[in-house]
Amino acid sequence: MNNQLIHIPEPPLLFNHNQPMLDPRDGLSLFGPLDQVTKPTGIRWAVVGPKICIERMVAWVKRIQAPIYSDNTIARPVFSGFEASFNTRWNSEPTLRITVPDEELWQAAHNTDKHQRVYRTVDIFTERIRNAIREEDVAADVWCIVIPEYIYQNCRPMSSVSPELRVSPDRTIRLSDAKKFANAPSLFQEYNDLAEEYLYEVNFHHQLKARMLRDRIPIQIVRELKIAFRDFPLPDKRTKHPLETQESAIAWNLCTTVFYKAGGRPWKLGAGREGVCYVGLVFKQDEKAEDSRTACCAAQMFLDSGDGVVFKGAVGPWYRNKRGLFHLDRRSANEIATMCMNAYADRNGGKCPSQLFIHGQIRLDDEEWTGFRQGAGPETQVIGVRIQEVPFLKLFTKGTHPVPRGTAYIANKHEAYLWTRGVIPRLRTYPGREVPNPLLVEVCRGDADIEVVLADVLALTKLNYNTCSYADGMPVTLKFANAVGEILTAGPAGKLDVPPLPFKYYI
Repeated sequence: MNNQLIHIPEPPLLFNHNQPMLDPRDGLSLFGPLDQVTKPTGIRWAVVGPKICIERMVAWVKRIQAPIYSDNTIARPVFSGFEASFNTRWNSEPTLRITVPDEELWQAAHNTDKHQRVYRTVDIFTERIRNAIREEDVAADVWCIVIPEYIYQNCRPMSSVSPELRVSPDRTIRLSDAKKFANAPSLFQEYNDLAEEYLYEVNFHHQLKARMLRDRIPIQIVRELKIAFRDFPLPDKRTKHPLETQESAIAWNLCTTVFYKAGGRPWKLGAGREGVCYVGLVFKQDEKAEDSRTACCAAQMFLDSGDGVVFKGAVGPWYRNKRGLFHLDRRSANEIATMCMNAYADRNGGKCPSQLFIHGQIRLDDEEWTGFRQGAGPETQVIGVRIQEVPFLKLFTKGTHPVPRGTAYIANKHEAYLWTRGVIPRLRTYPGREVPNPLLVEVCRGDADIEVVLADVLALTKLNYNTCSYADGMPVTLKFANAVGEILTAGPAGKLDVPPLPFKYYI
């Protein structure tokens, strides 16, 4: 079995009437989604943003009721229209429109202080959403937050405002002082209020998601540019941002995630194994904490059915200050495994999974392994799997194309290299630019057939409901690890303690 080069067959996905297809866009076009949003009124949605952004979002929803064509129908298949693809109506008119004042938003998003800039921009949206939830007698399945391009440009971690557009803040404090006020509040409340703005992640997307977790409403952030690129022409009438070739892909991606967040299930794994649960471990160092070793641990649980739940574990000194290593103690590992078991049992009539696969980027140490096994119980076999992308191993073919996706090199019974990127026959091409790197897949704890593990990993690259592409390069258990970790640590720990929530609230 050692030193073998094999090919893992492409795992199918299941759609309506359990029809299998390899490409999710083919399956939705031909058969429709696995589960429909069973509401006679269709998908109800609310939209929040400046007036012009709202109008452009409504116009785009009207547009995607009809097919959207592409020049390359193989790599980017035609979007066949929302109702034709999802067997569900997405009402063109939102149930609620919440207009954000342009001037107020512009002033907040051009503040020279990056902490105030992001916090106050997010605050404009969260305040109006919460007011609407309290005061309006309407319900929405998903909330679309439409942002102008200057928010996308100015409210990211490395963003800076152009000198001629800067708005100076009335008052600022140092980040070190803000941390002190968090532990020992000032006698002056205005300083405590200002300090809170510095304790959140300087990232509009992560901070908005984190601050709205307690409200438990699915949010979809939409860039105005993506849905209305033709409205930004150059003086010679050419499009400033030419996205014509990506128009059908934008429709597929945005419509799929809205359908999922509204309560539907687009597809599930056709090669899934009954009674198997997959968990991806997430660690994020908390840079706001006084102890540099402090990190937040969370776990993302996924089933072959597509269900995903995020559990927030304990915050503690998990960072080992050596090559970015994070390790839990026995009690915290036990706690996370127990939460996963309870969530699985709730969805499966009280039954425990027969196998629990723990995916991480480093090997589990003895303390973690003991805790996970204790939390899983005697009826569940626990397997620890280390997954990393490695740049040092390349595989070349005699032709001009890379190896096919699914190619695997078996090093030994515990370790293999899997190419999740490569030539895809359905697309008749390799959707990449560089020679693809493989994933190192190692069964580092427990016992499992390496080929079965490789097939699972390959299948889990097709369970991303935040997009509608053929497959990702990473399995979904690790795909969003950094993003989920950023959201869970995007603010003060005490304000982000939330119960286990479905994955749709994080993506």
